[in-house]
Amino acid sequence: MKDVASLIERFRAGDPRALARVISFLENEEPVVEHIMEQIYPLTGQAYIVGITGSPGAGKSSLVDCLTTLLRQKGETIGIVAVDPTSPFTGGALLGDRIRMQNHATDRGVFIRSMGTRGNLGGLAHTTGEVVKAMDAFGFSWIIVETVGVGQAELDIMHLADTTVVVLTPGAGDAIQTIKAGIMEIADVFAINKCDLPGANKIAAEVEMMLDMQEGRLNWRPPVVKTSTLDGRGVAELLAAIESHRQYLLQDKTLGERRWFRARNETLELAQYLWQRIITQELEYINPILDAVARREKDPYRGAREITKYLLEKYHQKLASGSEIDTPEGKVGV
Repeated sequence: MKDVASLIERFRAGDPRALARVISFLENEEPVVEHIMEQIYPLTGQAYIVGITGSPGAGKSSLVDCLTTLLRQKGETIGIVAVDPTSPFTGGALLGDRIRMQNHATDRGVFIRSMGTRGNLGGLAHTTGEVVKAMDAFGFSWIIVETVGVGQAELDIMHLADTTVVVLTPGAGDAIQTIKAGIMEIADVFAINKCDLPGANKIAAEVEMMLDMQEGRLNWRPPVVKTSTLDGRGVAELLAAIESHRQYLLQDKTLGERRWFRARNETLELAQYLWQRIITQELEYINPILDAVARREKDPYRGAREITKYLLEKYHQKLASGSEIDTPEGKVGV
């Protein structure tokens, strides 16, 4: 704990190496994570979080690079979380987004962290939210989260970002097919990237048509901005659209509500995660109950009640005293 205290002290002093070390602890879910979060969580809530999502090859990394350049020209500091796919065969990730962001590699106002999904679905890594909190606590004014290339169901970014930008490109198939299954609902801003290619105007028109059909149900109509990272066309307009959405959230008090619900839901998810870890410690007792259900000697509801009753009785004293519970992954404080 003495080393962790020194690490947090360096973190608070603005040492980027300390931030990198804290992120490594969070990403690997080390036993000290709970203590680290206890120290840094009160410092969060200041950064504005932008999510950039879209299909593979849509140019998300290049857009992030261009947006970062504009923000740095305004004197803003930026933390970037780039999520890359993890190989199901080797368990590794290429982390190629850093290759496209070399312009900011030596800029002390920009911190880039690449993460592999490690098999997690939804477009983000399991610990992306914790990494964002670390960057927020460190003092970055903006945090940009680039998701892994997504299809139609990877929508986790909507639960993390204040503004979500959905990137579409010409030549990637039918735009309506791309946006019909959830993507339309999570977008606060649409970016039609690679607008120098044929078909960009058609995609923009299709998105506008879809928005027209939802006009009565939209409190905020997502702007549709055509961009090109080759010549920087439309990138300033994209940043202006993001800032416009930010002002809308502040004026409508929606930003505070979003973050309030986000904190509640995250706490409930962590409580469920903790409960699952406790259950894995009690398989010796639980397995006979599960086997009885499989043999149809007990119904699932009765089995679940018996497991819950056993766990509540066994851990009642520990939960009341705030002591630690041993799990296969280490000690969990409660």
